[in-house]
This record gives sequence, C-alpha cells and structure tokens, in this order.
Amino acid sequence: MLQVNFIRQYPQVVKERLAVRNYKNIEIVDQILELDEELRKLKTATESMQASVNNASKEIGALMAKGDKAAAESKKQEVASLKTEMSEKAEKLQILEAEFNKNILLLPNLPHTSVPKGVSAEDNEVVREGGTKPSLYADAKPHWDLIKEFDLIDFETGAKLAGSGFPLYKGKGAKLQRSLIQFFLDYNTAAGYTEYMPPLMVNEATAYGTGQLPDKEGQMYHITADGLYLIPTAEVPVTNVYSNEILKDADIPVKMTAYTPCFRREAGSFGSDVRGLNRVHQFDKVEIIQMVYPQDSYKVLDDMVAHVEKLLNLLELPYRILRLCGGDMGFTSALTYDFEVYSAAQQKWLEVSSVSNFETFQTNRMKIRYKDETGKTQLLHSLNGSSLALPRIVAALLENNQSEDGIRLPKALHQYFGDTTIK
Repeated sequence: MLQVNFIRQYPQVVKERLAVRNYKNIEIVDQILELDEELRKLKTATESMQASVNNASKEIGALMAKGDKAAAESKKQEVASLKTEMSEKAEKLQILEAEFNKNILLLPNLPHTSVPKGVSAEDNEVVREGGTKPSLYADAKPHWDLIKEFDLIDFETGAKLAGSGFPLYKGKGAKLQRSLIQFFLDYNTAAGYTEYMPPLMVNEATAYGTGQLPDKEGQMYHITADGLYLIPTAEVPVTNVYSNEILKDADIPVKMTAYTPCFRREAGSFGSDVRGLNRVHQFDKVEIIQMVYPQDSYKVLDDMVAHVEKLLNLLELPYRILRLCGGDMGFTSALTYDFEVYSAAQQKWLEVSSVSNFETFQTNRMKIRYKDETGKTQLLHSLNGSSLALPRIVAALLENNQSEDGIRLPKALHQYFGDTTIK
C-alpha cells in the first residue's frame, strides 16, 4: 500500500509513475487527497472538541467545590452538547476512513524509474540471455508426449481426483519433483536463506498483507466456511512471519526460503499454452524472500537475480532475463525481472521465475519496521523471487534433454535423482 504522506507531498510524481503502469484510474489520486484532507480536518475538529470537554470537566469540578451549582450545571449541559456533536463526527469519521481505505487499496505500487513504459508482455525488455539452445533430433516430442512415454505424470487420474489442472505425479516423475525441490532448497540454504515450512492456508489479513487481497481475490481458492485461502505462493505466509514487528539490526537482512505447493484458479482450458505442465491449478515452487534496509534493496534485487541465474546455469537450461514493462508488472511490484527458459520442442520461451522488489508496498500493509540511527521507526523493503517454479522447469528439462536413449538429466541433479537419465 502506498504511503499517504508520499501521495500528499508528490501527487504529480504519483500520477506520472502510475501512467508508466498504464493505470487508467489516475483521477483516484485526487479523490484520495480530498478524502485525506477532509479526514484530517475532521480529526482536528474532534480533537479540539475533546480538549474542550476535558477543560469543561475540570471546570465543573472546580465550580462544584465552590458550591456554584448553577454554573456547574450549565457546564454539564455544554459538555453533553459537545459529546453529542463528537458522536456525530465520529460516525462521519468512520464512514470517511472506510472510503479512504477502499480507494487507497486500489492504487498499485509505483514503478521504479528504470521500468520501461509499455502495455503488455510484448513491451518487456530483454536484459540478457544465457545457456545454449539444444538442437533436437527429428522425432523430438513435446513434454506432454514424453510424460506419457516415460509414465511420469497421470493427468487423467488427476482430473478424476480433483479436476483439470491437478497433475498426479508418479514413479520417476514424482522422484524428479522431489529431487528438484531438495536441490533448490539446498542451493538456497547454502546461500544463507533460512528454510521455512509454512501453512498452506492463510487468513484474510495475511493475504491482504502481501497484496493478494483485494487485487487477486478471484485467482485464489477461498474456503468460505472458515474464511481461509489456499496460498498462491509461499511468499504470502512467509513474508507475514514478521508482520507487526520492529526488527533489530542484528536480524536484518532477513533471508527466508520455503517449498510449498501453490494453488491458482486462473489456469486455462485450451491451446498449446495450457497443455501439459504449461499451466496448472496446483504446482510446486520454492521461494526466496528478503527484508532489507531501504538503501540496500536494489543491490539485493541484483543479488537475487544473480542467484536465480546461477541456478538455471546449474540446470543447464537456456534462459533469458526480462525487465517487465509497467503494463505487465504485478500490482505490488516496483521492479520485476522475469526468467524464461527455452522449450526446444515447443520452440518458445516459458516463464519460470519472477524476482521483484516491492519497496515499502508490502511492509506498509504488514507493518514490518526497524529503527533508524535516530531512533525513528521506518519501514523495511521486501523482495521475493521464485527459486524455482517446477512445472515449466520440468517441461524444459524433458524436452531439451531428450534423445533416442532417454532423457539426460543435468549433473546437478544426479545425486538427488540417483541416476543420470530417465529411461
């Protein structure tokens, strides 16, 4: 959530940065400022009236002590009148605060000055590419055919058990998932991240804290009877571990990693873009999260990008890194880098990770703070990234490493999988 002080001081900057996002409802900034001004005037008036009540109450005691009951009674009536008026203002204040909060929650984060203007994914900037695209043999197959050939995943039974988009991993397919998860976690913890195993369901306040609510309410599975949501990413529960806390210098930076299944309702139902593992409702992902001092966050973002890039190099996958344009960024992000791996059989790029700096947008909602050198309480910056999302990694590994003799696995996975090849 944007800080209202910043909106007050720099309304034109806010509008200009929102325009980079291709945000259409720019006039809401003026509406928020008008509500904020009205709220502040009303709060000042209420505080002044409360001071008058307090002073009058003291006077009543003094008058009663003097025996001047008539004057004391007059003051009592004055206090009663003030309290009635204060009660009316309190009701109006409650209505205005609800309207203000409703409006400010509609504002996305402001994009960093390095974010390019643009409307869609076609306007994203390629930062760099790495790895080598493989040359496949003539009869190379897409991963959904390889999955059937090597009996790795049963989509039909998964659909019977839960519905389309819920794959059932089996045999070497299940072992490959487990191998990748353990490899990713070991890689992250070796880099100083502490592993967490969070709940897979969260309450409304937790989903609000990281910005999934109200922005992505329709994309999450909602357990209405209990008011809980299945998590779309480990980012949601793990970042909230420190909600409503003031961290000590010794605890900063916070570095966390977690593996969880993830649940998203937006999976499609037709076309090659959603075939096989390209888009599913339930998938496994390992996440990395940091909370750092504001002055360090963009250096940390670069470090996290390098961390994920090295991981893809260890998997021996061709990849590219994109700086997302304003129109393609997530609601909460100030700057996002996407990682895509090349799928040789499909001959297209598949997104496997997003690494983002949220600056204070999330920590303002969650009230994750520290004390600066003057003792003043300040908001930390939060960052997160996929390290990595498994479905499209598996798709690319299967497709890019296939041969007539089986599917060769990258060296980094041999000790985890217990073999060099899927046969």
